[in-house]
Amino acid sequence: MTYDTDNIFAKILRGEIPCVKVHEDDDTLAFMDVMPQAPGHLLVIPKTGSRNILDADPQVLAKTITVVQKLAVAAKEAFDADGVYVAQFNEPAAGQTVFHLHFHIVPRKEGEQMKPHSGAMADVEMLKGHAEKIKAALG
Repeated sequence: MTYDTDNIFAKILRGEIPCVKVHEDDDTLAFMDVMPQAPGHLLVIPKTGSRNILDADPQVLAKTITVVQKLAVAAKEAFDADGVYVAQFNEPAAGQTVFHLHFHIVPRKEGEQMKPHSGAMADVEMLKGHAEKIKAALG
């Protein structure tokens, strides 16, 4: 399979679709998931296109996972979470629906169920507030 330059994350990177940004550097972009499974659910993507971890350049992957770690720590602190769920899916059989490498970071509290990752989009103002909490925890 080849990388589709018209996937939703590629469009976000080109500025064709808005997002609530949490972090951006030369290599990565992090933004709030529009259908959060828990408060603080965000996504981290490399700016270099690849379908998933199976075809990613190892150097791109190394830069991306470093940002994932940094944001996981910040999200855990920002939402006073007991833990952090980090997920990454590869191909349809594994649950991948957007074919641009991405990592989900979901702060988790003991005993709270995650919401399904489908349905209506969350309120943008709420997502902006969550992004600000994570940015504040980044320092």
